[in-house]
Formats: sequence, structure tokens, C-alpha cells
Amino acid sequence: MAKIKYTKNELKAQRDALTRFTRYLPTLQLKKQQLQMELRRLEAQIAEKRGEEEKARTELSSWIKLFSEPFDFKPYLQVENIERSSGNIAGVNIPIFGSITFKDEWPDLFATPAWVDSGIDMLQKLIRLRVERQIIEEQHRLLSDELRTTSQRVNLFEKVKIPECKENIRMIRIFMGDQQTAAVARSKIAKNKSVEKVRSA
Repeated sequence: MAKIKYTKNELKAQRDALTRFTRYLPTLQLKKQQLQMELRRLEAQIAEKRGEEEKARTELSSWIKLFSEPFDFKPYLQVENIERSSGNIAGVNIPIFGSITFKDEWPDLFATPAWVDSGIDMLQKLIRLRVERQIIEEQHRLLSDELRTTSQRVNLFEKVKIPECKENIRMIRIFMGDQQTAAVARSKIAKNKSVEKVRSA
């Protein structure tokens, strides 16, 4: 606890600080709740994307035997662009998935087996799902970091700053009250002495 001065100015400073902390605390608590709700929503989205990926992989497993036939998929799975925009949740800038485009190359339909087109579509879908999930996970990470910071501030205000200010105000009041009582006592003593002087003269 920082050392305080037992003065009227310090009392005013402590009262101002207490007002500031108590005014700001509900905003922080609201932000904390908003972040917690948003994180729960993102966790559900991540689970949903994982489920979609799993479903796509299951569908892909039926193609695996066909994939054993030699065919180079790489040229048809090259990502050309991932479009991301920026959003804001509770004052945190987060990336938002827009779209993904692959290089517009398709194999010669007459020179490749019939299943290749569907195979490319399926693999592109898997890549798209993975990119979407990674961006949602990035949102989750950014909001988790912010929630940690906000929770620390809420705890600091609730458990340290506000009780500290209240205690400081109480101590300064006691000290000032004692000073006032002592001043009254001194003035009475001085008055009694001056009355006695007058009487004895």
C-alpha cells in the first residue's frame, strides 16, 4: 500500500480516485461479460467447423482408393487469395473470414479420370474449412487475451484499488478527527490558562 498524506488534499484525491474506480468498474464488468459470451459463441463455431471438416474427411475417405491412382492435385489446390476483413468486438480488432480463391486451373477433362473434378472440389472445401477455422481460432485467441487483461483489471479494482481508497479515506478521516479533537482540547487548555492568569492578576 502506498504511503498517504493525512491532509485535506489527499482526502479529496482519494475520494476522486474512488469515484473514478467505482464509475469505471461496471464498464469493465460489462466488457468482461461480453467477451465471455463472445468466446462461448466462437468455441461453438470452432466445434462446428471441426465437425464440418470431419464430415468432409469422412466423405473424402470414400475417394481414397481413387486417390491411389497417380494424379498431381497440387496445381489445382494453390490458394490465390484469402479475403479477410476486420471487425471489432468489445474494443478488440479481430480478423473476419471473407472468402478464399484458388488459382483458376482445371485439368483437361478428357485427359483425366472422371472423379478428379469432384476430388478437387472436395479438397478445396477442406482447405476452405481449415482456413475459416484458423481465422475463428485467431479471433478466439485475441479475445481470450483481452478477457485475461480485463479480468485482471476487474480484480484489481474490486479487490485492491476500491478497498484501498476506502481504507485510506477512513484513515485520513480518523486522523483529521483526532487532529480536530486535539486542537479543540488545546484551545480549551489555552483559554483556561488565560482565564486563570486574569483571575490571579
